[in-house]
Amino acid sequence: MNAPTASANAVSKAKSSANNSAVVLLSGGLDSATTLAIAQHKGYRCFALAVDYGQRHRSELEAALAVSAAAAVSLKVLKVDLRAIGGSALTDDIDVPMSNTAGIPLTYVPARNTIMLSLALGYAEVLKANDIFIGVNAVDYSGYPDCRPEFIAAYQAMARLATKAGVEGAKIVIHTPLIQLTKAEIISKGVALGVDYSQTISCYQADEQGRACKSCDSCRIRLAGFAAAGIPDPTRYY
Repeated sequence: MNAPTASANAVSKAKSSANNSAVVLLSGGLDSATTLAIAQHKGYRCFALAVDYGQRHRSELEAALAVSAAAAVSLKVLKVDLRAIGGSALTDDIDVPMSNTAGIPLTYVPARNTIMLSLALGYAEVLKANDIFIGVNAVDYSGYPDCRPEFIAAYQAMARLATKAGVEGAKIVIHTPLIQLTKAEIISKGVALGVDYSQTISCYQADEQGRACKSCDSCRIRLAGFAAAGIPDPTRYY
């Protein structure tokens, strides 16, 4: 193996002396687990953030705990009860749709990513971290407006205007490493980075044991992704 060059050592030293912390939004799902692995692979010191927003099941929060533990990163869980707002099959007494529907689906949670990014932004500012990672995806996704590149660009611009760090010149960056990848590409990348997808849950209506339904939109996208990647699906189904 070749010895590191002087310039490479200088870059490494400069990088380690800087605040290379990043906040990673971690839902316990496939995409966020992959995003955490990517952030770590890039050399960031990661701080995971999960949000207990009143979702139907606790299994995704338990999955977030398992994923963060496996990655040896700290996990902060913040509670924001979006059930008080309702309007989504994930937070209200509305049946989870079992088939594709036109337009934005009932599983869209009003303002969820805006709220989660705002919590991550506040946490990042306290940590003096300029980097936030979120696993949004605009290719194999369910039609959510807050997963689009234009939303992320607008939020990043707002973050630089709305924070002390931004006003003082920090280049706050919202990283979306999965945004243009297919689900199969995401899974392949995660497997290459050692992600244990058996710890993750993507189902909209998992049972108390954390087993997935195999029928909801999210399960179908996940199943198709593993099939297209040619990788066995480790998901537990009921």
